[in-house]
Amino acid sequence: MRIVVGEDKRGPLLSSAIVVASIALLGFTVFTSDRLSTIVPLLALGVLLVLTHRPLLQWRSLIALIVFVIIFIPIKRYTLPASLPIKLETYRLLVFFVAVAWFTSLLIDPRVRLRRTPVDGPLVTFALAALASDAVNRGRVNSVHSEVYKSLLFFLSFFIVFYLTVSVVKRFRDVDFVTRVLVVCGGVLGLFAMMERYTGYDIFNHLQTVFPFLRLDTSQLPPLALSRAGRLRVYASAQHPIALGAALAMLVPLGVYLVASTGRRRWWLAVALLTLGSLATGSRTSAVMFAVILLMFLWLRPIRVRRLWPALIPALLLIHFAAPGAIGAIKEAFFPRGGLIAEEAHNSVGSGRLVTLGPALSREFDPNPLFGEGFGTRVTTKLPGIPKNAPILDDQWLGILCETGIAGALALLWLFVRLIRRLLPHARDDDSPRSWYLVGAMASVLSFAVGMLFYDAFSFIQVTFLLFIVMGLGVSAYLAPEPERVAQREPLGRAPLRPAIGSPQGQMG
Repeated sequence: MRIVVGEDKRGPLLSSAIVVASIALLGFTVFTSDRLSTIVPLLALGVLLVLTHRPLLQWRSLIALIVFVIIFIPIKRYTLPASLPIKLETYRLLVFFVAVAWFTSLLIDPRVRLRRTPVDGPLVTFALAALASDAVNRGRVNSVHSEVYKSLLFFLSFFIVFYLTVSVVKRFRDVDFVTRVLVVCGGVLGLFAMMERYTGYDIFNHLQTVFPFLRLDTSQLPPLALSRAGRLRVYASAQHPIALGAALAMLVPLGVYLVASTGRRRWWLAVALLTLGSLATGSRTSAVMFAVILLMFLWLRPIRVRRLWPALIPALLLIHFAAPGAIGAIKEAFFPRGGLIAEEAHNSVGSGRLVTLGPALSREFDPNPLFGEGFGTRVTTKLPGIPKNAPILDDQWLGILCETGIAGALALLWLFVRLIRRLLPHARDDDSPRSWYLVGAMASVLSFAVGMLFYDAFSFIQVTFLLFIVMGLGVSAYLAPEPERVAQREPLGRAPLRPAIGSPQGQMG
């Protein structure tokens, strides 16, 4: 082992520590007769860490690893074997350790600094509104305190991931790297969603056969009979088809950015898989999100989008043959027999958005319109020891209004408006990859904000994590000191992308 005073070389020490730990783990297995099916994957992971620790422990690689785990290991469906008051899940463990490393680096590493962002005000205001709503509703909070603590911890983890991303992903080339991981993982997820649509087999319900340290919680499996217009609604690694459709739709604008900045056809394949996987869910919400994305690109890149109109018919044919019935299921969802309004009006409270709107406003919002009834206090399903006290809204904006009142709803609205207003001028500045990225990030975030009107978005952790990661990457691209151009060939629409204004050509590439 080589130790050099004053040099930042931790590789030999780290590698040696991992090897020693692996040997100790193997010896422990021999003496305790533990199952090799559980230990062998851990040993293999140790060997992998020894071989790849340098690139793997880069900050951008850790963010990419968080993305990988969030996309491919279903949240709430799998847990790790541990006796703790809360369920120990893979994403929680990973976010915890990366956050601890980040907090430690903030204290000892001058290269890592907590960065100010354009949305600090809205985020802090929303957090204060959530805490104030719980403070003025102590009786209701005490009756469901465990759920309130879970909701607060979830939002704390979202905030941590956002500020972690902004603080450690500083260069545009790192933003591009994490974005490629997002789009590739999303494309693979879309492919698995298509396979599920054809076969009815969800590979994500069988991960424990490959990773025996994962424990499948069968109580968290979605219903098997989810269908629309006679077609299976897939959910893959998400908690619900709506959440899966929303997550894949959010990644489409980032795929378009990669097409525009590189001109490589493989990114069109990723965009196609994301789109097909989202449509396979039969979700009206994802269809609305696609409409928002299209309008954003028409607004900010009208010439480029018009050049793609000839591809519309081949795209529709691809959807028809690759996902038969997807377009018909979406059409049936928007235009059911008797009309959409009539269908919603005939539902009971908690089973339809429109019929639930009035009772929710009168019973939950009116008593305390300023701070609501308490953040995280709405329990819409039966839980052990906790009574159900509210109907399902299928409208996250209405849920925020009921829980945190006008204060929380306005703070959340301010967050989205502030982010888009800050990014918008730079997205219009030029035709550089950075500007294309800001357009994609705005389209992704705005589609999520509009989609919140049609489902309980914050109840689905995977898609909410993706929101805060995309927001963090968008802010990092906005704060990048000198926009860099990533490797590119023929860009979208056959028009060369120009360097960002103020960026010397010699510093790009």
